[in-house]
Amino acid sequence: MEARDVVATGDHPVAGDSVDAVAAPYGSWTSPLSIEALVSGVVGLREPLLDGGHLYWLEARPTEGGRQVVVRRAPDGSTRDVSPAGVNVRSRVHEYGGGAHAVSGGTLVYSNWADGRLYAMVPGDAGPAPGQPGAASADSPPARALTPEGPFHYADLQIDLGRARVICVREDRSGPGEPVNTLVAVRLDGSADPNTLVAGADFYSSPRLSPDGRRLAWLSWNHPNMPWDGTDLWLADLDARGRPGPVEHVAGSAAEWTSQPRWSPAGDLCFVDERTGWMNLYRRLDDRRIQPLAPAQAEFAHPDWPLGLATYGFTGDGAILAVARRNGRDELWSIAGDGSDPRGIDVPFTEMEWLRVDGEAAYLVASGPTDFPALVRLDLRTGAHQAIRRSTGLRIDPADVSIAEPVEFATEGGLTANGLFYAPRNARFRGPEGEAPPLIVQSHGGPTSAARTGLSIGTQLLTSRGIAVLDVDYGGSTGYGREYRRRLEGNWGIVDVDDCVNGAEALAVRGLVDPKRLAIEGGSASGYTTLCAITFRDRFRAGVSSYGIGDLAALEQTTHKFESRYTWRLVGPYPEAAAVYRERSPVFFADRIRCPVLILQGLEDPVVPPDQARSMLAALAANRVPRAALFFEGEQHGFRKAETIVRSFEAELSFYGQVFGFTPSDQIEPIVLER
Repeated sequence: MEARDVVATGDHPVAGDSVDAVAAPYGSWTSPLSIEALVSGVVGLREPLLDGGHLYWLEARPTEGGRQVVVRRAPDGSTRDVSPAGVNVRSRVHEYGGGAHAVSGGTLVYSNWADGRLYAMVPGDAGPAPGQPGAASADSPPARALTPEGPFHYADLQIDLGRARVICVREDRSGPGEPVNTLVAVRLDGSADPNTLVAGADFYSSPRLSPDGRRLAWLSWNHPNMPWDGTDLWLADLDARGRPGPVEHVAGSAAEWTSQPRWSPAGDLCFVDERTGWMNLYRRLDDRRIQPLAPAQAEFAHPDWPLGLATYGFTGDGAILAVARRNGRDELWSIAGDGSDPRGIDVPFTEMEWLRVDGEAAYLVASGPTDFPALVRLDLRTGAHQAIRRSTGLRIDPADVSIAEPVEFATEGGLTANGLFYAPRNARFRGPEGEAPPLIVQSHGGPTSAARTGLSIGTQLLTSRGIAVLDVDYGGSTGYGREYRRRLEGNWGIVDVDDCVNGAEALAVRGLVDPKRLAIEGGSASGYTTLCAITFRDRFRAGVSSYGIGDLAALEQTTHKFESRYTWRLVGPYPEAAAVYRERSPVFFADRIRCPVLILQGLEDPVVPPDQARSMLAALAANRVPRAALFFEGEQHGFRKAETIVRSFEAELSFYGQVFGFTPSDQIEPIVLER
């Protein structure tokens, strides 16, 4: 295929602007960022919650084995951990969890990763006698188990204080076959087994109680759908016992994505729906009519991978504050409660999630081209913002920051695709005269997800060493409307690969990267794209797959319930389309691979089981393809431990150096390529 041109939509930063910059081979530059910056003082931030002037959030800590801790910030600004020491607040529901903690009236309920049970910490609960297990500390009430032992998991928690219970999603893994998902009520004193409220669908999410406690809304969907393929929004009045009465279907269908039901302060049920081809806001009126709120070619919801996502909320006067994604970046909007007067709010962030609103203040996890993710407080009256908790204390000299250049490029079928290009950037170095840098093409997982525009340590570690990065929003990505996302249906392993290849070639045509030093890497679904690209195309000279898929049919037969029919829409129904599954499975065509491959895999991965990596590795060995692999104990789908994160990056850097002919300046343990 002929090379395609690329259209830049931003200024292109160049490396070594300083006259004192030293010429050195790309990839060998001494970076101001150590590899340990990936984990040293780094935390993940998610799921902020507000309760009586207190702010709670989950903090993931790589240096503590990746466990998540509930942290509370008091009105006076003091912060402290409130979940018990050693507890990992996380849920296994759908394997991606979400909504693992809830708080109301000072009562904290959380899911314990170790045993799957729900626990409550209730103010004034003395618990066991001092010195006994579970006793209260001077600062916190004890944690009481609310649910029985067994193969049960809980998520998307909603506290119903008026009835002294928690409403949530339960996943029951006690029987044969797939786990059974239901909505249940759990007593806050743990005095009874969970009581089933709603059952019958394959999946449930988003139980949301009205402000007066009289009505409950929720979402459900069935195989073979993923949530963004089609969900149903339901509403029911609760009887005197707190059980749903007759059910009203509000929105959605098997072919229409509906997400994030939420109640306004006035008791109106709002939600996000894709009926126009864009995920826009709507409100259910008292006469059951559905009112659009600020229609726009923008996306007001992200794909529902984890439970409990929040991209909009309500101010004290009933106005809506919402995150809208357009052209690959997030914007913050203010909308009147009746849907009128939509206005953009000027903020320096391009990536925003986990939005919560409290009166005239908003809290969200936000990042931008020069800002690492942080939990931010935004004053809605003045526009001033304050970082409550930063994901890292790292500061980078602006002269060393590679700022993404949004790019559009031509791809197959006369269409265009999108990406973010990061040029090498280091104030002390420049590339040799007449030489272009190597390029690593990355793509997001999912595959229904999106490239992230916030400042990333991982990306800057590469660019500051003299390696360019292209992060591709291939056809199938979310954030560009339904039509763009559905390009991938029936075409996984084709459209995504085409867009990655065409993006790399377009940059090479512009002279921004070396056409002879192109690599591709990714994890999960992006790992599959990587393996397909090096198997079925001959454009890349290296590939790195992290917990990637080599055998589609094996994935279909072994992966977890949530994604067990995902490939039906992306590839075709199974087993009817078994031949197509084989045709697009790199493991069966390893003899076509002409470049070195690095495989990274967690040994406890329930989403892409380790046998996928082992099978791919065996096929590479049988065909004498240069290869290396690292398997990590205790890691699931996505690496969480500090030592794993550091070692995997060191391995990648060593691998690229060997393939592209540069010597990293870092003192790292080299990866050994078998041949």
